[in-house]
Amino acid sequence: MNIEQIKAQAELDTAIDANHLEDESAKIPQIHNKYLCILMDEKLVLEALDSKLKILKRDKWLYYSGKMSEEQLKDRNWETFELSLLKTDLDRFISSDTDIITLENKCTLQREKVYYLENSVKLIANKIWNIRAALDWIKFTQGI
Repeated sequence: MNIEQIKAQAELDTAIDANHLEDESAKIPQIHNKYLCILMDEKLVLEALDSKLKILKRDKWLYYSGKMSEEQLKDRNWETFELSLLKTDLDRFISSDTDIITLENKCTLQREKVYYLENSVKLIANKIWNIRAALDWIKFTQGI
């Protein structure tokens, strides 16, 4: 599920129909569970991406330090790195590598999805208070 789909769904699920407050109240546990499940799945995706990033950084360190075997280079479809780098320069090359940057961008997007979902879960958990406030307002305006 991409971030735009999550946003669109959350916009619908967090809306309150003032004409059917009892129905809205009854739906809260199901909606809350729905977003908790999505959040859990997205957190697992984030963990997998973070693990891939760690492995890629290790592989790029081996690559740029000249310690990667020819067989490993072939498996990854990488060409031999011809320069001899100082240890202080390794981080600069690794952090500016396009494969690393691409995977870091995916991790950042996934973190933003998780953050959005965490806040959506909180918003849905608080939806009952919004419904209660609406009911209290109706009672007040009707003199009940």
